[in-house]
Order: sequence, then C-alpha cells, then structure tokens
Amino acid sequence: MGARRGRGGTAVTPTAAVKRSHDELRALAASGAEELGWDASAQEVIGWVQRHFATSAVTVACSMADAVLPALVAEQLPGVDVLFLDTGYHFPETYVTRDEVAANLRVTIVDVLPENTVEAQDRLFGKDLFARDAAACCAMRKVQPLRRTLAGYELWFTGVRRDEAPTRTNTPLVTWDDANGLVKVNPVAPWTFDQLIAYSSDNFLPVNPLLSQGYPSIGCQPCTQKVAPGADPRSGRWAGTDKTECGLHV
Repeated sequence: MGARRGRGGTAVTPTAAVKRSHDELRALAASGAEELGWDASAQEVIGWVQRHFATSAVTVACSMADAVLPALVAEQLPGVDVLFLDTGYHFPETYVTRDEVAANLRVTIVDVLPENTVEAQDRLFGKDLFARDAAACCAMRKVQPLRRTLAGYELWFTGVRRDEAPTRTNTPLVTWDDANGLVKVNPVAPWTFDQLIAYSSDNFLPVNPLLSQGYPSIGCQPCTQKVAPGADPRSGRWAGTDKTECGLHV
C-alpha cells in the first residue's frame, strides 16, 4: 500500500481486514445516505461510520492543507490510517504539515507513493510532464497509486467541500464510489472555508501555512498558484488550463 508511520514516525504493521462484497457495501452506502440526508453534522456522519465499519477497514485521504478531517475522524476512530499522496512535487510546507499531523494526532500516516520517482518519470516520459500533460501526470502520481491503496479498505473519508468549486456543489455526505469500489464519505461537505479555519484555530490543529498566504487549495507546487481574493478557491490549481480536477473525485 505505502510507507506507514504511527505517531512520531514509528513504523507500524497494518491490521488485515476482510472486505465485504461490493453489493453489501453499495447497499450500506445507500442506507447511510438516506439516514444522514444532506446536512448531518460531521460528528454524526463519522458516528455512522464507526457503527458500521471497523477502524482497520476505513481510511482518510488528506492533502495536508489542514488537519480538520483526520482530527474529526480520530475522535471516534483513533489510530485510523491517513493517506498522504506523496507525489514528489509538494511544497515544503505540505511535508512539514504531514509530519506535524503524524506527531500530534491519533492517526497512522500512510505515505502513498507513485510507481516511479520524479527522476524516473522524467527519464521515461520526458522532463516536467505536468507542464505538457497534467492529466497523465496526475494519473500516474495520484490516481493510480490511490486506487491501488484503496483496494485494501471498505470506505474512505475525503475532505471535499461543496463551496470549493462549481463541480463540487452537489457533493453528498455518503455515496458509493464505483470507480474505486468502496464507500466514499465526505463529512465536511457542508462546511465553508471559514468554518474549517475556525475549527483548526479553536482546536489548535496543524495548518499548512500556505492557507494564509493566498493558497486556499493546495496541490503540487508546479501546478498551484495563489488565488485572487474572492475567486474560486480552486482557481489556482492548473491555472490557465481547462483542467479543474486531478481525477481523484470524479
């Protein structure tokens, strides 16, 4: 799956989980969506997961812009795996935030690595593929590694919010992720950016310093720019192109 580290960077051995069938999980997702509706609280959504899934069967995807989602999930599912897609192109601040999350929260960081290092990808496909074919670069460094890793779980939590972009305004709290073959849960979908920052501050959580420097959405350094005040929070991602998503949330 990837390199695992417990709190403080200690290596850990994952606990095996027996996955239920797609039909069982799809039915459970439909039941959860009906029960929780459109605007249940994050705590209620995570509580539903805690009642129906073992901690070893669920994981949290985190871009390390903030630590709100891992913190919320760990309150009810301590020790939960937190997936960090280590593309090799992140800002230094993002790696620092990852290490702070590993050291301070009750989670297990899983560094999800692409098949090739940046150097190997440059040799195979030419230097700076992201500048010539961002979709191909995202597929190799994000989508494919995540898909391989998610195969070991029944459910993943994401931090997708409805206020981030027009493509995300209809994000449900619970759904079936057909592309990856597991349940997908978005506990903070109804939250605003300001609510996210306030929760981080009130609970003394690690925050990527780039958030306060004009980067409300943080991805790989070569493909992320500052955003003008009041603009779409994701407008700094792949700026100047028609690309709006990396392919993780299709």
